[in-house]
Amino acid sequence: MSSSSFSNRNSLLDALNEISPNASDDYADFLQVTEAAVLDLSDEELQNLCSGCDACVSCLGHNLTFQGIFGKPRRLVTDAVKRMCHAIETNQTSEEGEESKKVKFILMGSDGVANPNGQDDRRSCGERFLLFLLRYLIPPHRDNESAAAYISGLTYNPNLEWTVIRPTDLIDGTVTKYELLPRPPGSLFGDGVATRANVAKSMVDLILTESLWDEWKFQMPVLHDLN
Repeated sequence: MSSSSFSNRNSLLDALNEISPNASDDYADFLQVTEAAVLDLSDEELQNLCSGCDACVSCLGHNLTFQGIFGKPRRLVTDAVKRMCHAIETNQTSEEGEESKKVKFILMGSDGVANPNGQDDRRSCGERFLLFLLRYLIPPHRDNESAAAYISGLTYNPNLEWTVIRPTDLIDGTVTKYELLPRPPGSLFGDGVATRANVAKSMVDLILTESLWDEWKFQMPVLHDLN
């Protein structure tokens, strides 16, 4: 997966094959592509990538291989989110003589990660037991929970606004109509799907539509495709 910062300018990718091979040429006027592992970047490099951006988006995730699931770094998403938020705040404090610029931060999570505010509906005993097993046996799930818990605690900086998009079961597909819900609509599995294209579309909509952003900032909406 990727971690990207947007102001019609920057995209930071773990692997260039995640985007169109012609992207750098097709969108050369407003897209700069950097291929790098987020955690390998220096603080200064990450600050430069985030500098001037109105919004930063993290779609980072663990590779679905044995090494990706059980190997290091086990806190990939959490550590990347912490470093990106730190880079944003460092840039804000270094803007001498200027009012700190508001930055939107969007994290891609999953509907298997409970909202730390406790407002999700209570899951069944079976689902709670399954999530307990995932938390202690599958490091990426614990990492995603930790990242959500960290970002939900960012309440001290009024100029760093955030939301966590929690898609239902992910599938490939084209952009369709979708809806954002305040909590998971049903059981952990089988209650709806979300195309990856709609996840991307929802993020763009949140960045560009202030009324939509105001509705969902500081929340963890669940994304669900409409049939």
